[in-house]
Amino acid sequence: MALCKYTAEDIMTGVYTVSQINTYIKNMFVRDFALSNICIAGEVSNCKYHTAGHIYFTLKDEGAAIACVMFASQRAGLQFRLSDGQKVEARGQISVYEKAGTYQLYAKSLRLSGQGELFERFQKLKEELRDMGMFDDMYKKAIPRYTRSIGIVTAPTGAAIRDICNISLRRDPYVRLVLYPALVQGDSAKESIVRGIRELDDMGLDVIIVGRGGGSIEDLWAFNEPEVARAIFDAATPIVSAVGHETDFTIADFVADLRAPTPSAAAELCTFEYDTFEKELSGRRDALTAAMQRQLKFKRNQLETRRLGILRHDPKAELSERRKRLLDARARMGKILDSGLREARARQEAYSFDLYSSISSSLKERRHRISLLSARLDGVSPLKRISGGFGYISDEAGRGIRSVSELNEGEILHTRLRDGSFESRVTSINKEEEDHGKKIRGF
Repeated sequence: MALCKYTAEDIMTGVYTVSQINTYIKNMFVRDFALSNICIAGEVSNCKYHTAGHIYFTLKDEGAAIACVMFASQRAGLQFRLSDGQKVEARGQISVYEKAGTYQLYAKSLRLSGQGELFERFQKLKEELRDMGMFDDMYKKAIPRYTRSIGIVTAPTGAAIRDICNISLRRDPYVRLVLYPALVQGDSAKESIVRGIRELDDMGLDVIIVGRGGGSIEDLWAFNEPEVARAIFDAATPIVSAVGHETDFTIADFVADLRAPTPSAAAELCTFEYDTFEKELSGRRDALTAAMQRQLKFKRNQLETRRLGILRHDPKAELSERRKRLLDARARMGKILDSGLREARARQEAYSFDLYSSISSSLKERRHRISLLSARLDGVSPLKRISGGFGYISDEAGRGIRSVSELNEGEILHTRLRDGSFESRVTSINKEEEDHGKKIRGF
């Protein structure tokens, strides 16, 4: 410790600055042997862990309280986590914090001496309500994403209501805020909080924020009362608990549908950013419009396709199409027939020419053969012989008579001469010698 630069005589002789006075008083604490290594027993309250590792807390009893700090460099031997309600024995040095002009205990060690009465009551009620199922997630109601009306149960003055109003209206200038001005500290606070929850619950609001700013465990005790817990649990409206600072926990936090670390955070959780909402809404409107236009285009194309399909199957169109196909078929058939007829005529002409040539050749050949045969036949013709003085004799049946043995007396015969014929009757038959007959046939 630095030595004091000012004596009592110096203080008595003139006017001095605040810094000089605080330094003088600090020196008095430093020179007091009893305060340089002292052990103080009390109940922990307002315990805060700093990000740098320091612990700030208050030790109190029934009649007084003293501020305390344990720096991070002194925490090596600490075997437990310090929290409100614990009864501890703190050993260290009492000195003056010159900047604020306050004195406090600079703790070097801490030892548990038993839990405080309020903390014991808190733990007992917490266990009872947990066993009853009042903390169960199955009873938690969802906080609406887009709230239009918010109920607030808190003191009408103070940082809590200001923070809630400022943040809520900044995020959504159209949100409706309904305040129930409740007592949040003291003997009548629990009844006031319960009435506020029930009245706002009957109004059909979207959500209710129940809370207050930070304080000691005694300051926050109204939110540890079983009546408040029951009112929160029985409410039909979703309730957000926002009691104290982030490190403060109350029974209301466990029973509520959602715990917010601070009243400001509760306002953030219960409202939506209207500007962001409008942008999202505009984006979705554009996306919906684009989707509708795509769908309309698709439906129009589909309708046009079906219309064309109907037109294709229309009786008139079908008849016209078939008539056109018939005309085309007729034209093709006519062309085919014309082509076939031309080919047939050509083949017929070719066949006729070939047949004529063949017939001519055959006739010529046959005439030649007939000429030859006629010449040969003429050589053996009976008429030619008849013309030489002979005749052809036949019976009534037309059979030629070659021998007298074929004749009968009285039979009528026909004789053919060169220039005519006549009939005669056989009156007698004279058969000549064989040799003579041979001579006659040889003729």
